[in-house]
Amino acid sequence: MKRRVFLASLLPLAAAPQILSAPVKTRKKAAKPRSKKPRAKPAVPQTTAKNSVLDAAHPGTSATRLPPVKAFELPQTWRAFAVTTTLRLLPTPERQRLWLPLPRSPETPYQRDLGCAWQGNFTGGRIIRLPDELEAFYCEWPGGVEPELEFTSHVATAERHFDISRRTLPPEREDLLRRHLAASRQIPNDGAALALAREIVGRIIDPVAQAHALFNWITQNAKYDPQLPPRGDGDVRQQIATRQFTGRSATISGLFVALCRAIGIPARRVFGLRIAPSQVADSLGIQMGAGTAADATLAAHCRAEFYVPGYRWIPVDPADVLRATTLEALPLAREIALRKLLFGLWEMNWMAYNTAEAPSLPDNGPQPPFFARPILATPEGESSDVACHITSQTLPIPWNRSAEGNPADGDIPAP
Repeated sequence: MKRRVFLASLLPLAAAPQILSAPVKTRKKAAKPRSKKPRAKPAVPQTTAKNSVLDAAHPGTSATRLPPVKAFELPQTWRAFAVTTTLRLLPTPERQRLWLPLPRSPETPYQRDLGCAWQGNFTGGRIIRLPDELEAFYCEWPGGVEPELEFTSHVATAERHFDISRRTLPPEREDLLRRHLAASRQIPNDGAALALAREIVGRIIDPVAQAHALFNWITQNAKYDPQLPPRGDGDVRQQIATRQFTGRSATISGLFVALCRAIGIPARRVFGLRIAPSQVADSLGIQMGAGTAADATLAAHCRAEFYVPGYRWIPVDPADVLRATTLEALPLAREIALRKLLFGLWEMNWMAYNTAEAPSLPDNGPQPPFFARPILATPEGESSDVACHITSQTLPIPWNRSAEGNPADGDIPAP
């Protein structure tokens, strides 16, 4: 009986199958009127994973508290110099080839290349441009010829100092920064160098403060040895491994560069030549008589600089702190003042050549540890620093050359 009642209840559904398949109606919500305000664009991240190592700073560091960008201003006080290299060699049966470093060519706020002139009995004389802002004069002499060369570079310089209230844009090229983070034949950036750098900086996270800590540590723990050859190889790997920090400018500046690179701060050495007396300390310049050319033959000197986003390259000179305190026996108060002064300052009684690490000179040339002196090579591949005489002479400003090619008077401001 119950089964019959159940089957009878299904008869209305069988007669109207469309009820089973009818869609369920839902009430539509009233559409909200569109806002006339434009949609906000998604925030663009300041850095990406690709360049975060180079241009991203730790929160709270100086690179994230940058002051407003100020308009660039050229220095008002410049000095011009004529730096002459004179070469006289004995003849040899073989061909002799020469590479001579030239002043840093890209215009900077602290140095301007004003041209050069040369004369001699060489052949094939020409200017060669290589990476790392390296320029060289190349020439050669056939066998049996007594080589003669007189090469004069004209350069203007202005004092260079780091101003924490000023930042410059745009940032440096990423490929260049990565090159100055990498290890080289002479500069390590890991292992013992990393351990030492971490030990020095401790918990400091500001990149400027980190570099300052490294600078102070070097000027208090390294030693300047005037008895070493003036042109060493500049290799700091062995010194870091043994923690025996003794050397001259290329090694001391190289130590600073290695420790900076180890903790992720791009840094590089800058090789150059002292060309005038110093106002900071007597041992940091060359002696120049009134109206006469000064002897700069043994005045090669290496400095350093490091990169911080927003401030670009910041100059330092730890080697000159140690040189002055060693050669002049400065009192402690003056040593402290000198240490503060030379972090962020280059006294421009000095001419910059290049930043090249172990450059490969063209025309089957040698591969010196660095290039701050003329290099002579024979067909057998032997190369050496060549005996030459270098002089420096002050020129008037604006620099004036003969009609063969004058720079405009406005290129360099009058003092």
